[in-house]
Amino acid sequence: MDTRASILAAAWQQFEVNGEAGLSLRKVAGAVGITPMAIYRHFENRQALIDALVAEGIAEWRKRVDAISSRPARAWLEAIGDAYLAYALEAPARFDAAFLVYSDKALKYPDDYLAGGSPAVSLQMQLIAEFAGPERAGEIMVAIAALGQGLVSLHRAGRVTGDVENFRTFYRTTMRRFIESQIREDKA
Repeated sequence: MDTRASILAAAWQQFEVNGEAGLSLRKVAGAVGITPMAIYRHFENRQALIDALVAEGIAEWRKRVDAISSRPARAWLEAIGDAYLAYALEAPARFDAAFLVYSDKALKYPDDYLAGGSPAVSLQMQLIAEFAGPERAGEIMVAIAALGQGLVSLHRAGRVTGDVENFRTFYRTTMRRFIESQIREDKA
């Protein structure tokens, strides 16, 4: 493993234990066996290292989305919701890096998404447009993302009763009902 990859691996170890706030360049350097100043040969500053973690978290998310097989629009939207939930529960630090950590490098809504910057979001909006029309696709996509992220945040904060399996059921039911409400609203 090269030095840059070793730095990233050590940063992930710290991030998984202490989150973004506990990410220390000195501790990362110590774990890699280099001086703190040597990190600056690979990353301009702490934020650049965080940006690299964000990019890796997003890349892992994209792989999960790409693994979803083709299916009808509503079923695919439910599948991406399931993939989002699985990512949050199985890899919480990488999920946080992908969706909750600030980075200037991360895509911004609406401009970057509407311009096609995210293949996953572009596909979601295309599928949403099938039942809600293109003029509402962006709005519904953001509402689905916000609902999913909000539910995950409530679960992590202990604000949803029950075990993980109960939460999965609650999450899936809530997401399905929201998507169905948008289909019914469009047909009304």
